[in-house]
Amino acid sequence: MAVPRILWVDDEIELLKSHILFLEGKGYEVKVATNGEDALSMVRKERFDVLLLDESMPGMGGLETLNEIKDIDSAPPVIMITKNEAEHLMDEAIGMKIDDYLLKPVNPLQIYSACKRILDARKIQKDRLSRDYIREFNDIEDFIRENTWESWLRIHRKLCAWDLEFDRFPDSGLGVTHDDQRQTCNQHFGRFIESRYLDLIHSEERPPLSVDVFKTFVSPHLRERGNVYFIVIDCVRLDQWLVIERLLEDYFSIEKDYYLSILPTATPYARNAIFSGLFPVELSKRYPDRWLERSGDEISKNRFEQFFLTEQLKRLDHNWKKMKYIKVYTTEEASDLKKQIGSYLSVPFGAFVFNFVDILTHGRNQSEILREIAPDESAFRSLMRSWFSHSVLLDILKEISKQDARVIMTTDHGSVLGRKASLVQGRRDTSTNLRYKFGDNLKCDEGQAISVKRPTDYKLPSESKTKTYVFAKEYYYFVYPTNFREYEKQYQGSFQHGGVSMEEMILPCLTLTPKA
Repeated sequence: MAVPRILWVDDEIELLKSHILFLEGKGYEVKVATNGEDALSMVRKERFDVLLLDESMPGMGGLETLNEIKDIDSAPPVIMITKNEAEHLMDEAIGMKIDDYLLKPVNPLQIYSACKRILDARKIQKDRLSRDYIREFNDIEDFIRENTWESWLRIHRKLCAWDLEFDRFPDSGLGVTHDDQRQTCNQHFGRFIESRYLDLIHSEERPPLSVDVFKTFVSPHLRERGNVYFIVIDCVRLDQWLVIERLLEDYFSIEKDYYLSILPTATPYARNAIFSGLFPVELSKRYPDRWLERSGDEISKNRFEQFFLTEQLKRLDHNWKKMKYIKVYTTEEASDLKKQIGSYLSVPFGAFVFNFVDILTHGRNQSEILREIAPDESAFRSLMRSWFSHSVLLDILKEISKQDARVIMTTDHGSVLGRKASLVQGRRDTSTNLRYKFGDNLKCDEGQAISVKRPTDYKLPSESKTKTYVFAKEYYYFVYPTNFREYEKQYQGSFQHGGVSMEEMILPCLTLTPKA
């Protein structure tokens, strides 16, 4: 391992020999300069791992030297050392992106600690990561044995938090172990859903489901106040939410709740359930002309969301509320919404649906360029962060943060990366989805999928005695026997939804309160 190299720039460097000896005794190589000009010359010729820079020097001062150094090489972290306690000086130095700030007099241990924090922080964090992960690995095994909604929520939250940690340390050597553990967890989660889902959807004592989202998380705010915004972003997983959430923390205080998506974990079912407060079988009976399960157009299956939401508002005694509902598919539509958002102060309730992420997810499946940009889940999180940080949606949320308002943000379902093909057999009129299907007398491998022969038990519509649903478990996706290998290869590594997994079913609901 290379010896860390320090450049110390101070016009009184001869008084700091004991400090230099201390650093050298700790394994650092220390080079010195007594003025800014010499320091610039050395930075041009040599590589340094950290710079110690005196703020007050004759001729070229510390801040000027720092500015010139950044033009030559912006990589080395900088620790500024000064006698000056003026706040404006500290602000200016921080504004120039120094990494630490020490006030004279400094002792050798202070200097060493500051250098160690910068130079060794990543290694220390990486070593700690391994120890913490092994401990939590065992905790997760205990939670699996509990086999309750609460334990599965804890498991999924922990796994998603670790996803982000491994994004920071991709060379930790634990990535494969983490993937294996997630697969094992999803195997057990599939069994949990298979054995407990019917109890959950038929019980009053249950975790919030898709049908409960509005009543549980939005309605109470409508009773307390005006200016409530309900934002649904299609197809966002918890790990992706964690990335987005960090970009909102400067503007909002965030309270996070969770709910369980109904099956299938697909927009026509899950999002219609959110806006209507009704299970699919209830929707099909109450509004048969608006239940379009067999429509070939995916978009049209959710074109009555505003109607469903209005009806739910009436059932919850909010029918006196004025409401604005907007569905956003394009950046142009989002830009139009941003221009209007200030005028919504007079509207007590606004509901917005954003389809960007679902479009991005499915677009990745059809685009080799997007697959190359985001070949795996970690890269897709990075792509999500990049999209959201430059999105009109973030601009809209910044505008809302200036209002006296509440924002409730959620999603309708998540997605999984399809890894293994599972054989399914059915007639030509069977639905085309890859993680779930419905049709007459469908046959599947019941070790890899849940087969539903009595849809009404699952609160799904059943127009005939032969109608069945199948939901893929874990990371399987359905392929017909005809040209099996061709379609197996085509869809392997694509993001899909509609089935049974923690990623698709365990979802966050955020309540945002503007800090301003």
